[in-house]
Amino acid sequence: MLHRLTPVSLYLLLAFGSSAPLMAADAPASQASEAELGAVTVSASALSLSGSAMSTPASVLTGDTLLLQRDATLGETLAREPGISTSHFGAGASRPIIRGMDGPRVKLLSDGSEISDASTLSPDHAVAIEPMLATQIEVLRGPSALAYGGGSIGGVVNLLDRKIPTAVPSRGVEGSIELRGNTAAKEGAAAFELTAGAGNFALHAEGLKRDARDYRVGRGWDDGRRVDGSYNETETGSLGVSWVGERGYLGLAYTRQQNEYGLPGHSHELGECHTHGDHIHCGTHGDDDDHDHDHEEASVPYVKMDSERWDLRGELFEPVAGIASLRLRASHTDYKHDEIEGGEVATRFRNKAHDARIEAEHHPLAGWRGVVGLQTNRRDFSALGEEAYVQPTLTRKHAVFLIEEYRHGDWRFEAGLRHEWQRISVDAADLPDRSHRGNSVSAGAVWNFAPDYALGLSLSRAQRLPTAEELYADGLHAATRTIERGNAALDPETSHNIDVSLKKLRGATTFSVGVFHNQVSDYIYAHTLDAVDDFQLIEYAQRDARFTGIEGQIRQQLSPIFGLTLFGDYVQARLRNGDGDRDLPRIPAHRFGLRVDAKWQGWRGELEWYRVGRQDQVAEFETSTPGYNMVNLSAVYDTRLGGLPWQFYVKATNLGDELAYAHTSFIKHAAPLAGRNLTAGIKVTF
Repeated sequence: MLHRLTPVSLYLLLAFGSSAPLMAADAPASQASEAELGAVTVSASALSLSGSAMSTPASVLTGDTLLLQRDATLGETLAREPGISTSHFGAGASRPIIRGMDGPRVKLLSDGSEISDASTLSPDHAVAIEPMLATQIEVLRGPSALAYGGGSIGGVVNLLDRKIPTAVPSRGVEGSIELRGNTAAKEGAAAFELTAGAGNFALHAEGLKRDARDYRVGRGWDDGRRVDGSYNETETGSLGVSWVGERGYLGLAYTRQQNEYGLPGHSHELGECHTHGDHIHCGTHGDDDDHDHDHEEASVPYVKMDSERWDLRGELFEPVAGIASLRLRASHTDYKHDEIEGGEVATRFRNKAHDARIEAEHHPLAGWRGVVGLQTNRRDFSALGEEAYVQPTLTRKHAVFLIEEYRHGDWRFEAGLRHEWQRISVDAADLPDRSHRGNSVSAGAVWNFAPDYALGLSLSRAQRLPTAEELYADGLHAATRTIERGNAALDPETSHNIDVSLKKLRGATTFSVGVFHNQVSDYIYAHTLDAVDDFQLIEYAQRDARFTGIEGQIRQQLSPIFGLTLFGDYVQARLRNGDGDRDLPRIPAHRFGLRVDAKWQGWRGELEWYRVGRQDQVAEFETSTPGYNMVNLSAVYDTRLGGLPWQFYVKATNLGDELAYAHTSFIKHAAPLAGRNLTAGIKVTF
């Protein structure tokens, strides 16, 4: 059990450092907010483009926007962004869902290097990264980042940090300290970051500790006011060192993250389920009427996660004639987590992985500027215990890619190619090893047809290779209440995608709107064969599918102080069957709302209302989810005290204390969204 955030431990943490590196000490906190995307460089775009130059929609969270939207999980941090929802599995695990796609179709990166954990395996597995220590979060929607994988047709999420310094502090030492807390989960969190250096060397240290109890839900829930087993305790620390020269840098960092969080709706008393052909039979054990809700006595199953990661990053400018820069990203991860039921380890998951990529940006040739790169990944995964429903596997994956751009007048053209191949070896005598290859290609254009306006078009054909889980799953998974069957005969899925966007970048009125259509051949999905007592028997299968949607926002500056934004998103996902189209499960409902923002002297604030609609376009064996309204209020105050920049912030979410359910969650009824919640924090930079 991780130690609670006592006053003593809080004092010790503060005595040794500072907080999450959100902004440089000499930069205004509100600089480069999401609303000013056109001026922000998107690192994950491979060519380091600004948001206005990209042919597909992108979001960048930094400054005050990131400060206020950060949450304990990556999914909850991004859930307010257009086109993004969350898998929501209590308070400890949540991945972003982009345009109705999740899991392996959404690539998660740490400064361009893959995050190697077990979160694509199941929604109850946490993402092994801490949003509170990020300096910038980038979201690329659609298959606009072939440099990171042809299978990421949902999108790419890239978190930037300062764990490896790229410059030596001009004053020798710089850093920050942050404290925050909230009322819904009685959460306390503290973070620090510190960078020091001289000559050509820089050293960076950062850390975080969080203690959150079971969170409170909105009014009217039949099971009370708090979600049993929804607590979350986290400790993260990182140490990095860099050599920095006039033409580049090379650095190494070690990061360790330990999480303990409960699994709402997941009980070791669910009983035994078995299958007979395509049917499921379940039995129950005991009576849980006297169930003890105190997680200290291990009445609710919980996860203890331990992730150790090494990162190697470097960049060299003008290494040889014709090459503008060489960029290196490599990581090694030793990840493990135990699922504990009744005080005993029921299942142990382990994932040892390394990922490496090298990119070379060449100078323009016949007007074309581009990046060529190589990537390799090795993943050694195993699960042992009661819910070891995935066979031990070794996945080796490699890729080569090329991204090129050409500019002419008011036009920018982009083209990309990627070829990848993998081999998955399975540790089971009765199952075959599988090898797959895939090719992806994209083309796009941006036309600045008038000052401050941009029209973008992107076309792509992308292939996603099956994962080890989809090929070899076999067994009970109590967290999602499923019995899963893999399919070793799965082929790569192929998507044909079109994305059209229109943006106005500056002026009193700004907007960004995008429409998309994805036609996916041989879409891999979990086909439900039978359901008994909330348990489902699923088998991975392939059918053609299509995803169609729209997302956008428009902002009007009403006065020198106030602005008004209208925003919304909608996606429809259908599976093509021989007897007619059917809805795919857990597709987010439509959403629309408005936001009033204000800036005055050192103050910045927002009042937001949005409506999430009822989702009744459901798959077989799936239930509909009622809609709900959300009202949120936030404010940040920037000032200087003692010669140092200070930030005081507060946000109130779900002011109406509504009982709300996330349709995208496997456990929506066991873990509703949080009720009224007040978060307050302080950050000082030096």
